[in-house]
Amino acid sequence: MGTDAADGLVALRQERAFLDLSSWRKVRVTGSDARAWLGDLLTADIAGLAVGAACRSLLLTPTGRIRADVHVARREDDLMLLQPADQPEHVGLALGSYVLSADVSLEDATNVLALFAVPGRAAAKIGVPGATAPSVVGPGIDVLTSAGDAAWRFVRSCIGAGLEEAGPDALERWRIERGIPRMGLDFDERSLPAEAGLEHAIDYGKGCFLGQEAVARVRNLGHPARVLRHLRVSGPARTADPVLADGAVVGEITSAADGPEPTVLARVRWEAATAPLVTREGSTLIDVPRPV
Repeated sequence: MGTDAADGLVALRQERAFLDLSSWRKVRVTGSDARAWLGDLLTADIAGLAVGAACRSLLLTPTGRIRADVHVARREDDLMLLQPADQPEHVGLALGSYVLSADVSLEDATNVLALFAVPGRAAAKIGVPGATAPSVVGPGIDVLTSAGDAAWRFVRSCIGAGLEEAGPDALERWRIERGIPRMGLDFDERSLPAEAGLEHAIDYGKGCFLGQEAVARVRNLGHPARVLRHLRVSGPARTADPVLADGAVVGEITSAADGPEPTVLARVRWEAATAPLVTREGSTLIDVPRPV
């Protein structure tokens, strides 16, 4: 990790950073049916979102596989769907075929809006009308501005408040340290939410959503074939390294962050969900304690 990335990582850990995520897809959803319509399609309680609130949610296939992993933010006049640009399916295009007769409009605002995240306590230093919380990266706020001059003004206000911009390398390392799964690395379009550690993105108490029956079967009648574990490693570890339990390969490392305390995410078979794990080189893998 370069010096700039290392500095950005320190700033993220110390909650004095901001992030420019303007490359993310941004889909604006409007219309009188927008909240109810999205609530019938996505896994989270979209209809219950208050103005200024946001949540992580999933678009599933009828068989319960993950098509898109998105962040939904409710603003005064619309709902915004925020999605990393490297996901294979554009959520706006995926949802477009479901509009039919509903009073809903989808607008791709990716190129006209800039997106900034201000994680943790750093958010208290920035007073921005219209910000939504939590952020796409966790506790904190997200700020959408017009691209161009408005975005530059926001950057200057962050720097003036003593915040430091953290880049993508620092963000990726910070994500792995916190055990946040990422589509394309830790799970893919074949994955069930339970396999990706994303059951918290599902509201089991609301009405129907796409893939609900398949998700309910996994939850009530069985278990997923694989699970994602967040682990510390006693030695070096790399993405795609095999993971062993009792001498047998039971999975692989999907994301790895080096450093004094290497941290990884690993996808393992269900029978190894709680088993002691090691790398092929013999390094031990120990579960990272969950925050209290």
